[in-house]
Amino acid sequence: MSVVITDKGFGADDLNVAFVALGEAANSVAALDVPSDAELSDLDAHLKADVIRVDFPSAADGRGFTIARQLRLKGFQGRLRARGHVIADQYAMARRSGFDEVEISDELAQRQPEDQWLFRANWEQHGYQNRLRAKAAD
Repeated sequence: MSVVITDKGFGADDLNVAFVALGEAANSVAALDVPSDAELSDLDAHLKADVIRVDFPSAADGRGFTIARQLRLKGFQGRLRARGHVIADQYAMARRSGFDEVEISDELAQRQPEDQWLFRANWEQHGYQNRLRAKAAD
């Protein structure tokens, strides 16, 4: 099982779709699984997908953040999910880079309970640029 995290906290996975791996996907898939080492040019054909799930094999592997940002810059408007070893401290970065939600294992959810994720759910107001703007306005 897994837990899906949004700005509202923990929830169940409400996606009832079969994900297709990037290397096996035709040009028109509804749900695409993308590895962290995917070539960005390989994603161009999938910008119309309903949902893209980007793998995070390790909390130290930040390539998924770049993939998310590039997908959004290329015009992807579907649901974007980070999956794997994302930790609560990375939630704000995940949201800023374009992810709508994070999917983690039940084990990780036990080690990092919902309150740790909710603490970072107000990511838009506590970003570095917003703090600079607030100082400049003083």
